Amino acid sequence: MGKIVLSTIAISSILLLFGCSSRNVTIAKQPPQKYKILGKAKGTGSGALGVLATAYNFIPMGLNSRIKRAYNNAIESVPGATGLINVTYQEDWFWWVIGTSRNVTITGDAIKGIK
Repeated sequence: MGKIVLSTIAISSILLLFGCSSRNVTIAKQPPQKYKILGKAKGTGSGALGVLATAYNFIPMGLNSRIKRAYNNAIESVPGATGLINVTYQEDWFWWVIGTSRNVTITGDAIKGIK
């Protein structure tokens, strides 16, 4: 009986620890060799971890895609832009009793490739 309990605890722990994970992602591709700087760009993206107290927030809601959304919003903030250089990343969070909001702000110089 002891082995079954230990096995159940071990498997449950592994599932709990690795159940909500994501892979590393590249946000932006390399800029073209020749480009024109169009101006400053800024974009935001939000996500949340929800349900219960701070130590037990485990349900991701839009969390894994917030950086890509912030990057895309930054590009869209400058008409004609196709990419960003000199990128900065800032993340803020806010606790709202039954979860936390995670807000990402990406700023940079908007560029457009030229031939």
